[in-house]
Amino acid sequence: MGVYVIALKMLIGNRGKFYAMVFGVALTSLIITQQSSIFLGLMSRTVGFIFDTPQPDLWVMDPKVQFVDDVKPLQDTKLFQVRGVEGVEWAVPLYKGALRARLPNGTFQTCNVIGLDDATLVAGPPTMIDGSLADLRRADGVIVDEAGANGKLAKPGATPTSPRVPLRVGDVLELNDNRAVVVGIARATRTFQSQPVIYTTYSRAMRFAPRERKLLSFILAKVRSGYSSRDVALQINRQTGLAAYTAPQFKGLTIRYFMRNTGIPINFGMAVGLGFLVGVAIVGQTFFSFIVDNMRYLGILKAMGANNRLLFHMILLQTVLVGIVGSGLGMGIAALTSILAKNSELAFYLPWQVPVVTVLATSLITLITTVASLRKVFSLEPGIVFRG
Repeated sequence: MGVYVIALKMLIGNRGKFYAMVFGVALTSLIITQQSSIFLGLMSRTVGFIFDTPQPDLWVMDPKVQFVDDVKPLQDTKLFQVRGVEGVEWAVPLYKGALRARLPNGTFQTCNVIGLDDATLVAGPPTMIDGSLADLRRADGVIVDEAGANGKLAKPGATPTSPRVPLRVGDVLELNDNRAVVVGIARATRTFQSQPVIYTTYSRAMRFAPRERKLLSFILAKVRSGYSSRDVALQINRQTGLAAYTAPQFKGLTIRYFMRNTGIPINFGMAVGLGFLVGVAIVGQTFFSFIVDNMRYLGILKAMGANNRLLFHMILLQTVLVGIVGSGLGMGIAALTSILAKNSELAFYLPWQVPVVTVLATSLITLITTVASLRKVFSLEPGIVFRG
């Protein structure tokens, strides 16, 4: 036990190198945790609308759809075909499209407009802040998401330098030259493009949208009790020629599209890899210098009978302590970032798996540092302490 106390005193006594090693591990831990969390946050935003719509068991769409925003409109008759499939309890239409809203100052803002089934209002916003979902049935009624109402759709202030005024219930928008009255403010998951989200009824969305031959974006279906969602999905595909996915399948389809067709994974992967290399360089070089500075003390311990195994345990204790302190500090700063980034433009999602990966990465750094130092320690001659 005494030699381990000596090892800790050697480490903490050299404060400059101790702080440098802790800083290196903390920086690595922060970069890996933060970049991984931002990456997962972006990926979660790509499927945010699916996450906010838990009511249906199946999403029915054109077979060529690649992700949730890749809308390929269907014929209205497809809705009745889906309703006629055995095992379908109900099926409702859903409109999803990008429309331009004209703001009071004359500027335009692209918005994601969601048209809900007039009768059931399925796929409505998960949380209402002001007003109620039923208010959509009022004339020209729309519900705006909180982020959009406070941000891109906010009204300009009285003067150019005045703060913008958030959109509130009773305010009027203009969607594709149509009057829209705000009847509610809702909280919804932010979209990948961070565009405002506007909810309205399906029939009203048909009036807002540019005239096209087909406007039905998706069909949301509920599976009858006693039937398997996968079996009903296969039956829908056979009878209608449409693709039917469960919510997890549709999320997977969307995430795979962004993983394959965007540079997001490569960019964040390079950032994480660079953070790891920086940690190895800083900690490895500093710890090796620390070992060189303490060679005479290690030599004394060897002369007193300490074998290589005991010295290995001492070095391992030192690197583990640096790893624990550094990784804890880095993950703590990243966790603080996640709290500050809540409900902001920054996409940040920190599940428990990310700290686990971070701990494994920092453990690997400490292992590499330990192994790199062992050769010099094991080859140390005890007589070095008696040389001039």
